[in-house]
Amino acid sequence: MKNRPSPEKNAALRSLPSVDECFQTLAGTKLSARLGKRRFTDIIRQAIADTRRSILAGETIADASHAVEARVLSLAEASLARGLRKVLNATGVILHTNLGRAPLSEEALEAIENAAAYCTLEYDLNTGGRGVRAPLAEKLLADLTGAEDAVVVNNCAAAAYLVLKTFAAGRDVIVSRGELVEIGGDFRVPEILAESGAAMREVGTTNRTSLEDYDAVLGPSAAMILRVHPSNYRVVGFTEQAALPELVELAEKNNIILFEDIGSGVLIELSNFGVKDEPTVRDSVAAGAHLVAFSGDKLLGGPQAGVIVGKEGLIARLRRDPLYRALRPDKLISAALEATLLAYARETAEGELPVIRMLAETAASIRERAAMVVEATAEAFEEAGFRVELRDGFSTTGGGTAPLAKLETCLIAITHPEISADTIAARLRLGTTPVIARIEENTVCIDLRTIENAGELIAALLAFASN
Repeated sequence: MKNRPSPEKNAALRSLPSVDECFQTLAGTKLSARLGKRRFTDIIRQAIADTRRSILAGETIADASHAVEARVLSLAEASLARGLRKVLNATGVILHTNLGRAPLSEEALEAIENAAAYCTLEYDLNTGGRGVRAPLAEKLLADLTGAEDAVVVNNCAAAAYLVLKTFAAGRDVIVSRGELVEIGGDFRVPEILAESGAAMREVGTTNRTSLEDYDAVLGPSAAMILRVHPSNYRVVGFTEQAALPELVELAEKNNIILFEDIGSGVLIELSNFGVKDEPTVRDSVAAGAHLVAFSGDKLLGGPQAGVIVGKEGLIARLRRDPLYRALRPDKLISAALEATLLAYARETAEGELPVIRMLAETAASIRERAAMVVEATAEAFEEAGFRVELRDGFSTTGGGTAPLAKLETCLIAITHPEISADTIAARLRLGTTPVIARIEENTVCIDLRTIENAGELIAALLAFASN
C-alpha cells in the first residue's frame, strides 16, 4: 500500500485555500493590477501547487492560507522583476552593454513620446502623400559625416550584413587576419561574412597586414575590401596596418568597394576627454571609404541603430534591397536618432547627450558629487556598521569601445566587517531602486561618472542602509 499522508498533513492540505478564495483576498493588491487577472490567477495556481508539494514533503506549515499568499506575492514580484526595469548604473562603465548602453537625452525621450502617437513617419505634410522614412536623420548623418548619403537599420551587425549581402554575395571579401574580431554577444566577423553568402579571403597576419598582402589576392571574383576597426581590443608592438587612403586607391584601381566597419560611431573629436584611439566617421569618409558602418548607441550616444554612410549610388542600392525593409528601424528609434543627431548639428552634444557629458566630466567634479553623497548617507551607514570612504579610480567607456581609455574618477568605497562585498553588491542590486556597483579588492565601489542624478542614488543608499 502507498503511504498515506498523516492526519497533520491531511489537515494542512485541507486548509489550503481555493484559487478563487486566494484571488478574492489579493485582488486589491498593486501586483494583481499590474499583472492582470489571467496571469495573476496562474501565479495563484502555481503558489497553491508549490505549497501542497511542501506539505507533502514534510514541511511544517502552521497557516496554509498565509503561506500561499506569501508565495503568490513572491512569485508575482519575481515575475515583474524579469521585465525591463530602470537601474542606477554605478559601475563607471559608460556604455554598459548589459544595462542598455547609451542613456538617451531629454530631447530624444521627448521625441520618442511625440512619435509614440500618430506621426509623420512616412508622410509628407506638404504634398499630403507618402514620404520617405526618417529623411531628417539621413540628411543629418550625411551632413555631419561629409558623406553623400546615409541609410539607417536596426543595429551595426545588420548594417554589415546588408552591405555584404547586397554587394558581395557569391564573391570574395578581402579582410586582414588581424581584423577577424569577435564583438560581444558572440558576434564574429567570419560568421556574418559566411551568412551573407560572401567568401572570405584572409590576408596578412594577426599583427601585420600590408597593402601588398591585399593586392596579392585581388582577382575577378573580388567584390570588396573589408576593413574592421578592432573595437574591443588593440594589438600593440610589432604591428603594421595598411592606411585607409591606400586601400581606397587599391579598391578603386580594381573597381571594387572599400567598406569600413568602425563600430563606435564617433562624430566629434573625443581626445580631450581621454578617448584617443577611436576614429571619427568623418575621417573615414574623408579618406575615401565608399561605405562606412557604425552604431547609434555607442559613442554617438543615441538609440540602438546601425548607420551606413557613403557614396550616393551605393546607398541607393542598399535602400532598394528587399532585405532593408526587414532591417529598418521603427518610428521610435528614428525619432530618438533624429533628436540625438540634432544635438550634434547644433554643436550642443557635450551639454545635451548623457554619454558625451559623462566622458567630459572631470575627476574633480565627480569627487565633489561623491562627497555630497557620502555626507548625506554617512549617519545611516555608520548606524548600520558600514565603512564608507572616497578613493581614486578609473572609469571606462565600455560597449566594445576605446579599450585603452582610462578616465580618472572618484569612487565611493563601501565595506562592512561582517558582510562580504558580494553580499553588499547583491543587496544593492535587489533594492527597490536597483544600484549596480562594481567590486574591486573585496570592496563595493560606486562611480558617480555614470550617475547624473545624485538624489536618486542617495535615496537608494539610505533605503539600503536602513534594511
